[in-house]
Amino acid sequence: MIMIQVLLGGITRLTGSGLSITEWKPLLGAIPPMNEQDWNKAFDQYKQIGQYKHINFDFTLSDFKFIYFWEWFHRVWARMMGLVFAVGFVYFIIKKQFKKEMILPMVLLFLLGALQGAIGWIMVKSGLNEEDVSVNHIRLAIHFMAALGLLVYVFWFAISFLVPKDQYTENRSLKTFSLTILAILIVQLFYGAFMAGLKAGTVAPTWPTINGMWIPAGMGSSLTDNPLAVQFIHRGLAYLIAILALAWWWRALKSTATPLFRRTRTLFPLLVGVQVVLGIFTVLYSPDKQALLWLGVAHQFTAMLLLLSLVWTLRIMK
Repeated sequence: MIMIQVLLGGITRLTGSGLSITEWKPLLGAIPPMNEQDWNKAFDQYKQIGQYKHINFDFTLSDFKFIYFWEWFHRVWARMMGLVFAVGFVYFIIKKQFKKEMILPMVLLFLLGALQGAIGWIMVKSGLNEEDVSVNHIRLAIHFMAALGLLVYVFWFAISFLVPKDQYTENRSLKTFSLTILAILIVQLFYGAFMAGLKAGTVAPTWPTINGMWIPAGMGSSLTDNPLAVQFIHRGLAYLIAILALAWWWRALKSTATPLFRRTRTLFPLLVGVQVVLGIFTVLYSPDKQALLWLGVAHQFTAMLLLLSLVWTLRIMK
């Protein structure tokens, strides 16, 4: 459910739907407009912000309903996750299926989920004015990374129950190397969110050069706000991670490992290769909104799998 929610967030961003709902109603917000009058009221509220005035001023009510749906669905899915958690938590407490040491991490997970909802609204609110046409890309990145943090938290917790201890591999140097790659990957994921937030792919839809240059002019001094600089860094980090993944794989092949580690050690470098190819096509087809939408979502989905594959190897190494 978390992975689907992240993908819904990506679709919401790439379709420009994030600012379509200008209110935050944690309970009543699950109910969409039910009649023409309610729809016109919601549309009139949208007309007050800069995104409508500067970009979507030619929108019809039908156009508005399209972007409203994706933001509404994104919010409703978050509520559904909270409901699934609450029902499951109460049920397993009653059935005495939880050990005492499991309860606190579960409560922490619920609180982190609620915090993520609040971060999402703070992000949306940053774009609800007459000047901005989208949400702040740095807040978007924080929202995205917090979601990935929740995903990793759940995955790590699950592995501790699903993998027998005798399947863990002891390799301190490879684990240190994995942690180094993870640190670089976290920076890369931030820059991936910056790419989406700034629509940085469209400023240089070329490959292997960036608009005919290896080091493009006009990047300016800002490494987080200039779309050209963001794309340059995002590409560079991708190449670096690809090289490190190959080195990691070579070291993993030569290491003494359990059968479980041997069966899964190819996943991480394989996903890195897939992600690099998807990234190239996403940039090349970024001027095409429809192609960008589906390639961007596929790129985001693979990023989650890539992160989880690295977390997997870290978790099953002592």
